[in-house]
Amino acid sequence: MENNILTEKEKMLAGKAYQAGGTELANERLKAREIVHEFNNLAPKFIKQRKELLKRLFGKTQKMFYVEPPFRCDYGYNIEIGDNFYANFNLVILDCAKVSIGNSVFIAPNVAIYTAGHPIHAHLRDQEYEWAQEVTIGNSVWIGGNVVINPGVKIGSNVVIGSGSIVTRDIPDNVFAAGNPCRVIRQLSDADKDFYYKDFKLGE
Repeated sequence: MENNILTEKEKMLAGKAYQAGGTELANERLKAREIVHEFNNLAPKFIKQRKELLKRLFGKTQKMFYVEPPFRCDYGYNIEIGDNFYANFNLVILDCAKVSIGNSVFIAPNVAIYTAGHPIHAHLRDQEYEWAQEVTIGNSVWIGGNVVINPGVKIGSNVVIGSGSIVTRDIPDNVFAAGNPCRVIRQLSDADKDFYYKDFKLGE
């Protein structure tokens, strides 16, 4: 008879309730922390070495990316970043589920991306159950400083998230969104591009 009992890691990756205290997940978190510790403590000039550490840590990277230390994550292998990715100081990604980030995404300081959650009811929470839901960020997204992105959120492409926002629900393409909870403020259009070309005299 086939054994269909899932490990805690398999439960985690399947979005089911799981307990993170077991040996397998604890060892994987420790491995990630060792890499992150090395990344955060390299001298500023060792740019290539830090990039190689993130290639080892993340599930998927492209050619062009840069992450300012300090950086924190849980596992690393659930993080996938696109090309032309930049993250400023103090990015935290709790990647108990997959975090997929598209091309040309810029992240300001002190941003937190959470896939992990805990039961509202204390009876289950006290037994150390938790769960995780994927976070997806599209292409050409700018996330402002001190933004929190909660589990299960999908952010579309060509989006700006205003600083200090708490993103609790999906954000569609081509919008500026901000607030707590984060909501769509307005659509983005070519008029926004024209503003910068005229007032900042770009392209002259």
